[in-house]
Amino acid sequence: MTLLQSSRTVLALSVCALTLTACGGGGDGGSRAMDLTILHINDHHSHLDAETTALTLKDAAGASRSVTVELGGFPRVTAAMAALATPGRNVLKLHAGDAITGDLYYTQSEGQADATLMNTVCFDAFTIGNHEFDGADAGLVKFIDYLHAGTCKTPVLSANIEPAAGTALASRMSAYRIIEKDGEKIGVVGLTVKDKTQFASRPDASTRFLDEATSAQMVIDELKLRGVNKIILMSHLGYAADKAIAPKLSGVDVIIGGDSHTLLGPDSMKNYGLTPSGAYPTQAVDKDGRKVCIAQAWQYSYVVGALDVKFDASGNVTACSGKPQVLVGDSYKVGSTAASTADAAAYRSQLDASGLFLTTTPDAAATAALAPFKAAKDALGLQVAGTASENLCLRRVPGSKRDTSRSSLGDVCNLDATVVAQGGDIQQLVAEAFLEQGQRFGGADISLQNAGGVRVDVPAGNITVGKVYTLLPFKNTLYRLVMTGAQVKSALEDGVDSVINGTGTGAYPYTGGLRFSVDMNQAKGSRVSNLELRDSTGTWKPLDPTASYKVITNNFTADGGDKYDTLKAIPAAQREDTFLDYADSFLQYVRSKSPLAKPTSANRSTRQYIETP
Repeated sequence: MTLLQSSRTVLALSVCALTLTACGGGGDGGSRAMDLTILHINDHHSHLDAETTALTLKDAAGASRSVTVELGGFPRVTAAMAALATPGRNVLKLHAGDAITGDLYYTQSEGQADATLMNTVCFDAFTIGNHEFDGADAGLVKFIDYLHAGTCKTPVLSANIEPAAGTALASRMSAYRIIEKDGEKIGVVGLTVKDKTQFASRPDASTRFLDEATSAQMVIDELKLRGVNKIILMSHLGYAADKAIAPKLSGVDVIIGGDSHTLLGPDSMKNYGLTPSGAYPTQAVDKDGRKVCIAQAWQYSYVVGALDVKFDASGNVTACSGKPQVLVGDSYKVGSTAASTADAAAYRSQLDASGLFLTTTPDAAATAALAPFKAAKDALGLQVAGTASENLCLRRVPGSKRDTSRSSLGDVCNLDATVVAQGGDIQQLVAEAFLEQGQRFGGADISLQNAGGVRVDVPAGNITVGKVYTLLPFKNTLYRLVMTGAQVKSALEDGVDSVINGTGTGAYPYTGGLRFSVDMNQAKGSRVSNLELRDSTGTWKPLDPTASYKVITNNFTADGGDKYDTLKAIPAAQREDTFLDYADSFLQYVRSKSPLAKPTSANRSTRQYIETP
């Protein structure tokens, strides 16, 4: 809330004291009951192409199968929005933030592809997410200009962002908008997660981020004074924060959320292999005990939320209902084999009957609008991002007994003395890249990457964008965990133990900013020793078991993959998904650090490796 907005509110309060009915006091200033449908998405993060997922379905004979189907893609969002916005209904189309960053579409077009596809929907409002600031204020301004280049001119909202007066961003956003449907005024308020945006993204230093609840209440109060008694909060705060903020506010009716990438829906979704985190919608109450409906629509163009809200004449919510519409295609595979006609019919019937899956043909106009960006994205894969001055060898585990022929480059890597003694070059550089990206976006002291998440050697010469995405092919993001030094050691012990007794060589830990010795002959808990942390001056110092450190890792290991049980046990309050794409993070490193050379022996994770006899 700016000082100007605050002054407006004070003036309105004065007017209201004289003419209560003009301010909509009591909610009876001509208002009447209405039904409203809210179609919404959030956190599509430049994921514009369809992807695939495996669902548990029964074939024509009744046998349970893991069936691969197409999932999402923005042209399906466009088609679903059009199909669900049936004539005669009061419909709002909302996007709750983080439209950009996370896929090569953003790397290639800097948000133009996302804006172009969003304009095929023509959203009624968009709230600013934290990742909208990854390219600083100028990057957000560029995206908004792309968004406003068409006829839609989608309003960009946030009540708790205060850009410096006179800046380009200040002229392109507002705290709220008022939308009229069927003669009724609806207030839509934007809200952006404060600390994460300020400290884990890259806004300009002159841009202020204000308290979320205080800012929201000030705008809600202003809307009430303007006679608006139906108020929707577009919140890019996360599901847990949405549930926490509702009882702090007076006058909010609906919260359409984003940021946490939360799938909401009935428990029956588990039957298909999906795990919702709560009910759709989740019901709460505000500070005055009035009903508040909370909804979120997962991530990556996978889901369109369809929320139906009933208001009485005073603007109170009397009921809310709806379902997440998971957008799927109409082709089915079991393994690499296409389903038979009979099995395909059985799969389609189950999905249709669920009411949760919307089999959707991608919108033709949106597909055509995406086509030139897709061609440019494909061409980007051939572009040279940087160079390697020497072979960067792939090797999961040091030593002469495990993983001795991993490299596709042959003996030039497999017999390389440093690689044998201390492990893979490329795994080490990936860990360093993740540490650097974590330091740029919110801070990091240490990075941890499992060896198996890095897939190929990088030979001397040009490094293409496509090579980076082959090197790191998974749909992983970077997590930030707050851990003690003792927990860091325990996590390394998990990785080493997994090599010996668990998932195999892929679990071996590579770290940035941390080095250690490994003795494979010791018992678990005693295999990792001599841990040292590299400080900001490049000096190595002993890791303090009692100190707190910010650790960047990928979501696979953060969730306990490769038997990293210590990481999995880190509580929710000490873990954060940055939603930074891990392949794009390494791509930025390649571009800034080329030519890449082998890491020095002193800066490698494994200082000394003692193999079993």
